[in-house]
Amino acid sequence: QAVAAARLGGDVCFITQLGKDLFGDQNLENFKREGIDTSLITQNPDQPSGVALITVDKSGENTIIVAPGANHTLSEAEISSASKAFQQADIILVQLEVKLPVVVEACQKAYGLGKRVILNPAPAMDLPESIFPLLHLITPNETEAEFLTGVKVIGEASAYQAASRLRNKGVQRIIITMGGVGAFLFTDTFQGIIPTTKVEVKDTTAAGDTFCGALAVALGNGKNIQEAVSFALKAATLSVQRFGAQTSIPYLKEL
Repeated sequence: QAVAAARLGGDVCFITQLGKDLFGDQNLENFKREGIDTSLITQNPDQPSGVALITVDKSGENTIIVAPGANHTLSEAEISSASKAFQQADIILVQLEVKLPVVVEACQKAYGLGKRVILNPAPAMDLPESIFPLLHLITPNETEAEFLTGVKVIGEASAYQAASRLRNKGVQRIIITMGGVGAFLFTDTFQGIIPTTKVEVKDTTAAGDTFCGALAVALGNGKNIQEAVSFALKAATLSVQRFGAQTSIPYLKEL
């Protein structure tokens, strides 16, 4: 995973690097089958594709160990050469499974073009203070919010405190995902929890990625922020009722 440029109407251009191996070939074919623009996906013959070992406990919570492989050889130069995709995009969605300088380059490029940047700060890591003012939205879960702010998120009051600290860093809008509770939304006009439906959880592995992807789709199609969060929660709720990562992500027709 790396950078996705979401075009108005729902098309997605995916910018990442895979290995020139079985996993890379399979992923590339799967992306094409799903209608994703893969023209900016490269395959590195000298690195394996990034892989993750995922364990899931009885309550559906997951632990992930990542071997980044080719993810960590995606470069700032490849972001720089993706100008057309950035210019055409309505939303740029970025997360942290590539090297931090690549993330910073993508955020700076998108911000400079006046594009909305959504950062999913996963896996949690230290971020330069200069990145926060570039963001239209940041979407940490409770653990990532604590890592970034020092506030342990255990309910609405602490979520407000953590979100306030992120707002003070320069982020315009904050969404803290809170599992079965829903998501805490912080904007200039609304601060509060948007609830989700209680379901039997089988596997939370793809919940965060599903939430962020659905959020970008909703915003790119003109939904306001509260509507977009509700839509994203519905998508994530469907995903946690299924096993697997990519295989658990719902299609639009299911929503």
